[in-house]
Amino acid sequence: MKGPKGKYAWTVTVGEKGQIVIPKQAREVFGINPGDTLIILGDVNKGLAIPPKSAFAQFASAIFESESDNEEEE
Repeated sequence: MKGPKGKYAWTVTVGEKGQIVIPKQAREVFGINPGDTLIILGDVNKGLAIPPKSAFAQFASAIFESESDNEEEE
């Protein structure tokens, strides 16, 4: 059964040290290379997410822009 275009699911095993191995296909699809830094976001109710670095950079920029807009309004 094939999933919707652009949607993926993989399983990973957590090792004794709490480490996971990102499947090769996932690394290829998302351009994850040895030495890359990943961001792990967590929500107690919704779980964990590992967004691409570029998405987090855009998110952080939006936060800082929003904060500076709020400071200008005060």
